[in-house]
Amino acid sequence: MWKGRFAKETAELVQQIGESVSYDWRLYQHDIAGSIAHARAQYKAGLLTEEEFSQIESGLREIEADINAGNFEFRTSLEDIHMNIEAELTRRIGPAGAKLHTARSRNDQVATDTRLYCRAEMEVLAAGIRDLQRALLDRAEKYAATVVPAYTHLQRGQPVTVGHHFLAYVEMLERDLGRLTDARTRVNVSPLGSGALAGSTINLDRHGIAKELGFDRVSTNSMDAVADRDYIAELIFVIGLCGVHLSRLSEDLILWTSAEFGFAALSDAHTTGSSLMPQKKNPDVCELTRGKTGRLLGNLVAILTAIKGLPLTYNRDLQEDKEPLFDSIDTLKLTLAVNAEMIAAMEIREERCRAAASDPMLLATDLADWLVRQGVPFRHAHELVGKAVAASVATGTPLDQLDLATIDPAFTSDATSVFSLETALAARTNPGAPSIENVRSEIARWNTGLSSN
Repeated sequence: MWKGRFAKETAELVQQIGESVSYDWRLYQHDIAGSIAHARAQYKAGLLTEEEFSQIESGLREIEADINAGNFEFRTSLEDIHMNIEAELTRRIGPAGAKLHTARSRNDQVATDTRLYCRAEMEVLAAGIRDLQRALLDRAEKYAATVVPAYTHLQRGQPVTVGHHFLAYVEMLERDLGRLTDARTRVNVSPLGSGALAGSTINLDRHGIAKELGFDRVSTNSMDAVADRDYIAELIFVIGLCGVHLSRLSEDLILWTSAEFGFAALSDAHTTGSSLMPQKKNPDVCELTRGKTGRLLGNLVAILTAIKGLPLTYNRDLQEDKEPLFDSIDTLKLTLAVNAEMIAAMEIREERCRAAASDPMLLATDLADWLVRQGVPFRHAHELVGKAVAASVATGTPLDQLDLATIDPAFTSDATSVFSLETALAARTNPGAPSIENVRSEIARWNTGLSSN
């Protein structure tokens, strides 16, 4: 493609380090779509005859069909997907194929291809997030009233329900989906027509090309258009943060399925055994999800590091954007799918949850609130309950069986009325609080919202 300027063939090692077709081949559908739109603009501008445009479009469709069927040979000597397709097109249809690159550079071509690719994959990721939300919502609905301890510092804190717990992850995933949707507005911008960095003296209809390819608008600065990889970094960030949320869910389930907690049981189909210890049932999906999150965050660091020191405009360093992008998308798609399947098959061991939630210490804050309602300032109430807890621990007497009046006269005989999980949960009616009524209302709201998506 640059033989006019160079007298020697590119060295074999340079070809090895410079080729990208071994992984950017997956852009082929988007490259072909962009090329057809570009050729159509050339035809409308009088640069191609109707016959030449027809040859180009038919030739590109045939190449696409061959790639789909696995009958296309990619050549690393041609570096990338763009030149592989263009060279094969010219071989098949002759001189018309050599006209395709008029008023276009690989710089704006690859930017167009990756934007189209990101846009398409974002739709798949969004669907995967919705599927996982539905699986979590199904479990939340089944166990809406199952009381379980909630934790801070991995110490028992206050009672909630399993439904409330799972709805927390539905909320996290909704934010991920919102970020994905928002990022799409910055992805869906057409750089085609920006050329290598300064456009072209042959002016094609950029708006027409953008419309054909489904872009919302065209880029407004040719230098930024070919140098910009913010949209890739942003997408990888959104993917990474979604991975962090999945990792937190995984950690909860790893704890919940342990013998020490025993709150949940995963299906045999989503766990593995041990090659040595026959009793083991390991939550490998959760552990792999947790582990792959590090990979997603590494990809984010990789892309940010690749672009942080680049002068305008295009630099070959930008070739390093694709492998982190492809890997992050592939990893999250698989992780979302397997987690949705695993959650849908998971069962909660309600008796273990009830046993853990029966710990009266979970209602220590409710006891302090009871004192407040009797007119005791909260800080003093907190101190008095703290003394009661200390006495409970020291004597081995459950908090709800302690003679609280010996701690302070503020504890009247009806103070122990707070030691009821049903009463405690029913009192938590503020928006966002875990009363069973609130939880069921939220489940109904989410069911309505997700059924329309």
